[in-house]
Amino acid sequence: MKKDLPNNSRFKGLKIAITGAKGSLGQSLIEELKNKGALVVGLTHKKKDNPNLKETTSNDWISWSCGEEEKLSSKLADFDILILNHGFNPKGLIDSNEINKAVEINSLSHWRLIQLFEDLTQNNNKSNKKELWVNTSEAEIQIAFSPVYEMTKRFIGEIVSLKKSKSLIDKDNSLIIKKLVIGPFKSKLNPHGIMSPIFVAKEIVKKAEKNNYLIIVSPNPLTYFLMPITELTRIIYSRFVNKIYS
Repeated sequence: MKKDLPNNSRFKGLKIAITGAKGSLGQSLIEELKNKGALVVGLTHKKKDNPNLKETTSNDWISWSCGEEEKLSSKLADFDILILNHGFNPKGLIDSNEINKAVEINSLSHWRLIQLFEDLTQNNNKSNKKELWVNTSEAEIQIAFSPVYEMTKRFIGEIVSLKKSKSLIDKDNSLIIKKLVIGPFKSKLNPHGIMSPIFVAKEIVKKAEKNNYLIIVSPNPLTYFLMPITELTRIIYSRFVNKIYS
């Protein structure tokens, strides 16, 4: 029996695009957002004929490649929300190839997509603001037993913090940014994760329905304490420096 769509969900009728759509969290987010009435499109650079994917996972797919983000410009123009969820974890490897791959996927491609979607908001004729959700991981502030992964997540995490600081200054900013700080969940990359991806997706969507900028889902209570302090410190520092040079 088909589940009735909630009439009070703010996601009902919205067009949402998500990267990392074929991972465990990506699939769970798609399913949860579709349950809320959204039209969800997966962005992937894997083959579409993946036998492990559920038939009902995504309404549609868009192929893309890191380094070619500009090609997504026309395709993302009509989307209300873009979720950056793709990532690469080299674990303990620290050779040049793995570092280059992690920097490109976890940091640079995220940054280019942030810039791209931010530019698209300037031509947004809808009354509702566009939203950008960026999954930075709690590796941004804590040990994840993967030095390169931590470094690249910290980089993009600080970029998002700077963007949030700017949005507080620029009251006419038409892009709402949400930072997703996620703890260890079970996936192909982390079979020993504590949380289930379905639980994480439900918590993300539930918190995103509110006006929260910082969305934390973690089994570690320290994350709920340290991340807001870290974020506030970055924002205050950024605004302070901005005033000095303005």
